[in-house]
Amino acid sequence: MSHKNRDQKRSAREALRQQREQEKAREKRKRTLVVAGAVVVVLAVAAGIGVAVANHGSGGSGSAAGPTPSPTGATGKNNLVIPVGAADAPSVLTIYEDFRCPACDAFEKQFTPTIHALEGAGKIRTEYHLVTLIDGNLGGSGSLTAGNAAACAQDQGRFRPYHDVLYANQPDEQDDKFADTATLLRLAGKVPGLTTSAFTACVNDGTYKNWMRKSNSDFNASGFNSTPTILLNGKNIFTSGGTPLTPASLTAMVDAANKGKPLGKVTATPTP
Repeated sequence: MSHKNRDQKRSAREALRQQREQEKAREKRKRTLVVAGAVVVVLAVAAGIGVAVANHGSGGSGSAAGPTPSPTGATGKNNLVIPVGAADAPSVLTIYEDFRCPACDAFEKQFTPTIHALEGAGKIRTEYHLVTLIDGNLGGSGSLTAGNAAACAQDQGRFRPYHDVLYANQPDEQDDKFADTATLLRLAGKVPGLTTSAFTACVNDGTYKNWMRKSNSDFNASGFNSTPTILLNGKNIFTSGGTPLTPASLTAMVDAANKGKPLGKVTATPTP
């Protein structure tokens, strides 16, 4: 073989080697770009999921970012309780209820005079937890909107009379009439001194709707699953022992619990 032929073959092999090295380099760059692209996609998806979760957590039915205002005088864990009666009363009647709930309405119609009498005698302090159970079961927002309005009435020192007016005028369970703020403001006219500019703005602005949502979440976490739920000094008494609670039996239970204890100091409560 001539030197010329050997040189040509070496040149061809060298060209082939260089070509293969270049192809390997291109493949390596390609793989690097693919991996980098995949990482970018994963990060973008993760960011999207993070935004979705954040939006879900701060949506209209959830709690808003920042502090949640509570009504004047609200007490208890996270200020989710509206108290009525003497702060130093020897017994506490706890009521979980929903302004759209027909069973709550039946309870109020039967027990309101007795509860008022026990509060007036300094025997009990009633602690109200407002929930939105019916909104969740049937849809609508009447429980939420009425609860907000009742919390607005608390700011004006007129929670109890407005609470009683709402139950006295409760619409049918299927009728979400309490979702209409005009209806709630019209009913507020039945409570002397309630329809102020501050109350009206509070109702229309939904000032305490997030507070109501938190109150309902607290109810869901409590282990109770129906309204009304009635506790006396922490003990469930509404369906205790299978014997229906009556105004007379409630009074007897309170008197037994208060035996030997001083009564609370009572202040006047506005009435409708």
